[in-house]
Amino acid sequence: IALGVLTMCLLKEVSKHGDFMAQRISKRIVDATPPSEKDVYVWDSELKGFGLKVSPAGRKTYIVQYRIGGRKGRTRRFTIGKHGTLTAEQARKAAKEALGQVSLGKDPASERDKIRGGYLTSDLLDKFDAEHIEVKLKPKTQEDYRRNITIHIKPKIGHMLIHQVTREDMMKLHHAMRETPYAANRNISILSKFFNWCEKYGYRDEGKNPCRFVDKYKEKKRERFLSSEEQERFFIALEKAKRENIISHYAIYAIQLLVLTSARLGEIINLKWDYINWERGTIDLPDSKVGTRPIYLNQPARDILSEITKQTDNPYVCCGAVPGRPIVNIQKSWRRIRTLAAIEDVRLNDLRHTFASVAVSNGVSLHIVGGLLGHTQPRTTARYAHLAADPLIEAAELIGRKLNQARRL
Repeated sequence: IALGVLTMCLLKEVSKHGDFMAQRISKRIVDATPPSEKDVYVWDSELKGFGLKVSPAGRKTYIVQYRIGGRKGRTRRFTIGKHGTLTAEQARKAAKEALGQVSLGKDPASERDKIRGGYLTSDLLDKFDAEHIEVKLKPKTQEDYRRNITIHIKPKIGHMLIHQVTREDMMKLHHAMRETPYAANRNISILSKFFNWCEKYGYRDEGKNPCRFVDKYKEKKRERFLSSEEQERFFIALEKAKRENIISHYAIYAIQLLVLTSARLGEIINLKWDYINWERGTIDLPDSKVGTRPIYLNQPARDILSEITKQTDNPYVCCGAVPGRPIVNIQKSWRRIRTLAAIEDVRLNDLRHTFASVAVSNGVSLHIVGGLLGHTQPRTTARYAHLAADPLIEAAELIGRKLNQARRL
């Protein structure tokens, strides 16, 4: 009791001067420290830089004070938290962490300022959409970006401040999608673009893209294409669907053009009559996935185009239900064709693979096939290289049979 009374007397006396002698900050010391006419500071005797501030109104807060840049550097101070919200021991632990950052050359007060004025990742994703996705990407890519951002990215990191997102966060997001490796890799690619954009406009420090060194999953390229027998069933199914009005005729035309031209789905869906050069026998696309490019029309493709009735109020070849607009989605129609042809596992994009496989298997060079498909990189066409061996294998078998016959004579 006598020690407590002595402490109280000492605190009251030194509070007149605003600063106390160093002593270990504890609940007893905090509770016993009275307010004064000006701010009163109590500095901890064990942890240099850890202190208690008592305002004239009696508000008690824990603080940390340190220097940046050595003994002659600038003094910085920031508030850890309010007494009552934090205990003395909790504040001491937080002070140790902050002073540990100082010893590593960091400025915890500056980091606190960043947090207070930080940008929410969700808000920057919206800004990225308006200023980059909407302006610089093609419609199909825009759709892909937005779907992934809405479904996968915002739920995981949208609530975080942009400078707080780390490589560990990216690795966790990527790992959580390991069952769908293509989608996991796609999200990392989108995020990498996003963080580069953030650095470009000063929302994050340069060279700190958290997607760097995130190892992507291996992706198996699908090589499904129609065999000769499946091709026959496929065309029979199309004729049956057309004859019996099972699906829209425009959907049938679109599917036929996909397999006969090697065009991408979006290129056929958005095909306008103005793009067709009848004289040259090409579809001159003004803005494909790889920029402007021609699609070379064979005679069956020309016959299909000649069969389509051109609507005077619609510039598109494959018209949709909305006046003046193209057909919107043919996936439902495609599923019905697949069922009729008994090729349930075939995707629309596999029709493009079928075009390439028929070409390579019949001796067309990979270089020419790449040109027909609109590939800008030879390695993209290289996936069909093994098909080029088929005619050679057949020839070798034929020669072997002939020689074997001679051997038996």
